[in-house]
Amino acid sequence: MTPSLTSRSVPFRIVLKAEREVAFESPDHLMPWGTKRDNSSNRQFNYKLYNLYPKSEELRILDLGCSGGGFVKSCLDDGCLAVGLEGSDFSRRYGRAEWRNIPEYLFTCDVTGHFELFLEKDGQTKPLQFEVVTSWEMIEHIAEADLATLAANVKKHLAPEGIWVMSVSPNEEFIHGVRLHQTVQSKPWWLRKFADLGLEHSEAHVRYFHTQFVRGPKYGAPGSFHLVLTRDQSRLPPIPRESVLRRLYDLWLGSLPQRILCGTY
Repeated sequence: MTPSLTSRSVPFRIVLKAEREVAFESPDHLMPWGTKRDNSSNRQFNYKLYNLYPKSEELRILDLGCSGGGFVKSCLDDGCLAVGLEGSDFSRRYGRAEWRNIPEYLFTCDVTGHFELFLEKDGQTKPLQFEVVTSWEMIEHIAEADLATLAANVKKHLAPEGIWVMSVSPNEEFIHGVRLHQTVQSKPWWLRKFADLGLEHSEAHVRYFHTQFVRGPKYGAPGSFHLVLTRDQSRLPPIPRESVLRRLYDLWLGSLPQRILCGTY
């Protein structure tokens, strides 16, 4: 990986052009909950991404629903080009978590409206595409009627060999009487929906990550499941071979026995 982007002067600028700067009608903006609390990251997920794209000199990652920006910051520290989009402006207004540290990489944006990301460098402006798009406990917050626009936005920004990795909660969530989860469905329903929207799922790539995601049953999202989507499965990066010890290590990290032993349960 290249040296950390956050530790040197960066000779470019990321530009966002969005139909709506904030998701003003979203329950998550009207009654902030996760957007003012969450700041998740998992270095083991990053490690697996880098093994999946070993030839990428500067892996490009887009995090939708980035909340406090913790995952984006961890990727920047590793030398990736990472951008976070958040529907609510709560964290930006209060300078919460990483918004005070990496404001040039975090933006507010209603992802259910059209948006485009560009890179300005050497006097030229070029559209940005990403090898990896992530959505951690975000997709269920989107109303079903808005999923087609969101998927089109992702496909526009997804590199041909790119993946869209997400954790999905199949559970209702009411906070102070406000229903935060707008589309609560099972994994088979989501697979059919995304297939209709031109995105294929790779269960083999879910198995490759082997429980090591930024959010999931081990990491603050009980009952959730994961999807790895792509525009064309034939362009997916091959799955690296891993040792049995590495797989056992994945199972151990974040497990109940490990949390009890470390006093984090």
